[in-house]
Amino acid sequence: MTKSKLYEYRADLLLLTVAIAWGVTFLMVQEAINTTPVYAFLFFRFALASLLMFIIAYKFLKETNTQTVVFGITLGLILFSAFATQTFGLSFTKSSIVAFITGLNVICVPFLAYFIFKDHVRKNVFVASLIAVVGLYLLTMSGTLTLGIGEFLTLICAVLFALHIIFTGKFSVKVNVFVLVLVQFTTVAILSLIFSLCLDDKTFDLPYDYNFFKAVIVTAVFATVYAFLIQTYMQQFTTATKTAVIFTMEPVSAAVYGYFAGGEILTQIQIFGAVLILVATLVAELRFRKINK
Repeated sequence: MTKSKLYEYRADLLLLTVAIAWGVTFLMVQEAINTTPVYAFLFFRFALASLLMFIIAYKFLKETNTQTVVFGITLGLILFSAFATQTFGLSFTKSSIVAFITGLNVICVPFLAYFIFKDHVRKNVFVASLIAVVGLYLLTMSGTLTLGIGEFLTLICAVLFALHIIFTGKFSVKVNVFVLVLVQFTTVAILSLIFSLCLDDKTFDLPYDYNFFKAVIVTAVFATVYAFLIQTYMQQFTTATKTAVIFTMEPVSAAVYGYFAGGEILTQIQIFGAVLILVATLVAELRFRKINK
């Protein structure tokens, strides 16, 4: 096995831990936003993440340049816009439908990567994307899929998350990863504060209880600092399309965690959907070689 392949497999494994971290904290976020406005919660989450990231990136700040700031702000704008459209989508349609359409970024990534950067996508990774879409449908869908305003906003969200994955891979190889992530987090925190002050009924007058602090701290540390730092760094060694396939493991881990920790019920159809997503991640790792006579 070559060193580049070893780096790729290591990157894929660590990206899988990111999907698991997002899935495990999903239930926690749902509980938090029952009492805390969404944008206020995002502000506290990303503000704490920015502070932690500043401590981590402090010794690299001397490597900050205009390109790093522009790339970081770009990623921050895309990421926040994805969160915003997803949140507004949730106010118009079912969460299960939002979860499915958001997951469609797995099929958006290869097309966008090709049209924007002419990136080649291996056939097995494209097939894995299709399998993952079917698995996502079976795992998450519990309503009729129509094309209303909620579905349209969530479709925009899916495209934005796909763009975030693609541009993260392109930017991470050009600038210091730690500073890039710091600027991205700061951008999201500032935008979340602005939106919260404009749209939420309250931003700072919140119930600062155990559930609030638990959700903010856990999501800031594991679902934000760890997750996006690993994603940004490891996408240097793997493709955007494969990253998107691996990230479809997020709803799988969320479903499994919800089953054991939240007492949620998983139907046989949902379990089959989760198995298909697992198959998709394995298919994405396959490599076929031509056999010469």
